[in-house]
Amino acid sequence: MFQRFSICIIALLLSLTVVGQNPRPRFDPAKFQADLEQYITTKAALTPKEAAAFFPLYREMMNKQRVIFGSRRRYRHVDLNDDKACEEAIAKLDEADIQMKELQRKYHRQFLQVLPARKVLQIIKAEERFHRQAFRRAVNKDER
Repeated sequence: MFQRFSICIIALLLSLTVVGQNPRPRFDPAKFQADLEQYITTKAALTPKEAAAFFPLYREMMNKQRVIFGSRRRYRHVDLNDDKACEEAIAKLDEADIQMKELQRKYHRQFLQVLPARKVLQIIKAEERFHRQAFRRAVNKDER
């Protein structure tokens, strides 16, 4: 009886130490999007008028890209022993990549209708830098 009680107390104390540690902050998509938009606005030196014309198109593109990323997610867990399934997964992933590039091309053309080309290129580069930095920050948090 005493042994069971001791084990329960030890388990309780161990669980309290785990709960007491600083948990990793949860990913906040709204904050990520706001930070991304602020970064792009700053790096591309967008005026409020330009930002108001650009970001609705940008958000629309991002939502459509998420759908394509979601379709790619289906093929993560393909049975590697089934050549037919692997071949089908490769074809579907290639098709998703092509859809992604076509979507980007379509929206880049729309961006060029509301912004000068130099600002569109600055936006593309800023977005890439932001995502690289966000990835580095996430990796560094995991290493702690």
